[in-house]
Amino acid sequence: MLLRLIKYCWLTICLLSSGIAGAQVVLPKILGNNMVLQRNAPVPVWGTALPGEKVTVKFNSQTKTTIVDASGKWIVKLDAMPASAKPATLTISGKNTIQLQNILVGEVWLCSGQSNMQYEMRKNSKVKKPDTSTTNSPVDELDRAHNPQIRIFLVTQKNMLKPDSTHSGWSVAEDSALRAFSAAGYFFAKNLQHDLKVPVGIISSAVSGSRIEPWVSQEGFDAIPYFKANNIKIDGDPGKFYAKMIEPVAPFALKGFLWYQGESACFLGETISYTYKMEALINNWRKLWGDKTLPFYYVQIAPYYYTHGKGPVTYTQFTEPELREAQAAALQIPHTGMIITTDLNDDLKNIHPPFKWEVGRRLELQALANTYKQRVVFSGPVYKNMKINGDKIILEFDHVGAGLVSHDGKPLTDFTIAGADGNFVAANAAIKGNTVEVSAESVAKPAAARFAWSEAAQPNFYNKDGLPAVPFRTDNPLKFTLTAN
Repeated sequence: MLLRLIKYCWLTICLLSSGIAGAQVVLPKILGNNMVLQRNAPVPVWGTALPGEKVTVKFNSQTKTTIVDASGKWIVKLDAMPASAKPATLTISGKNTIQLQNILVGEVWLCSGQSNMQYEMRKNSKVKKPDTSTTNSPVDELDRAHNPQIRIFLVTQKNMLKPDSTHSGWSVAEDSALRAFSAAGYFFAKNLQHDLKVPVGIISSAVSGSRIEPWVSQEGFDAIPYFKANNIKIDGDPGKFYAKMIEPVAPFALKGFLWYQGESACFLGETISYTYKMEALINNWRKLWGDKTLPFYYVQIAPYYYTHGKGPVTYTQFTEPELREAQAAALQIPHTGMIITTDLNDDLKNIHPPFKWEVGRRLELQALANTYKQRVVFSGPVYKNMKINGDKIILEFDHVGAGLVSHDGKPLTDFTIAGADGNFVAANAAIKGNTVEVSAESVAKPAAARFAWSEAAQPNFYNKDGLPAVPFRTDNPLKFTLTAN
């Protein structure tokens, strides 16, 4: 009994000295004014206080109470709620009372990755306007963004582990807060709010130049047998950003994840190992939130001259296609989706291409179709299989939408063909219904075909719904086996 009393007193001292002054209720940074709560799902509300203290949470007609545990932590879950654009107050009471104002209920997504996801709206404002732009160009979005039903939260390496007595992390998507926010994430949220007609909250947690490893805990990698079986050491600070920028967000209720990363992996010359790292990431995050079905939609990296740079490997024009192939292989992981960006770079010397509004729109199409079950075309043509017919290869595709098309009306580009010798040459390619026939005069007995198999490829092969085809090679040696979980 005396030992228990000593431990209790010591815990109380620790809580007081760590900032829980006067044993007050303290909330994590992610809970604050202006936030959006996830609709149609239980909503955790949590924090710290003095062990044994009673905490009461009130929101609209709901009242939940709990007792703080011996470690000073508490959590309640609000019952699932329908969407609501009517601002409401969330009240948390213990020894002190906290009132969080202007709370909405709708859809919440977390976006993460490296610089192309971090790419801020202020940079978007400096993009050269496309020739087809109008007075409503997305380049000018900052000038008119003031939709109170879109809320944003920017995670940084420093802001998540310190309590914020002002509860000011969330903002309406406008002005200075939006200037510093992810452009791809914002345009995803804008499109989603427009199409679903409910409030949308978007959380951005991205770090320029980051590899995939810091976003996954070491336990996440340890759960994938591939690395141990192939004696692959996980370096690159595993878990660094996971601990600082992902874990503190959980268990905030959200609908799914958006991911834009891979350039760093391409510089390292990764192929199949990156697929398994994506599996580790996806499983790791889903486990943290306790939901194996959380959607994970990601961006296949855009064309860029990797061969113009220097790095730890020798780059060829195929280095990037092979990394893209590894990204595409991750589609075997359930509840995932990938968008293509072969047409979204107007300068192949720029690893940070513009057109983030289109990245956001294409990610939203994935969500509309696969999460919200709306009847929309969400993907460009995806290679299905091939047949050899004399001196031609007949390529069949999924996701043809309203039909296959040359986007600019010119002959199809970036198809190559080879015989048994593996010597690939430029191919003539023609759309025949929902197939593409490829051939070359110098290849009498074709054995394999490739599409967009170059870092510089910006092909014109789309479906009529305006979405570009996924790069591929029919002679794909990459084998990915899902880890049982």
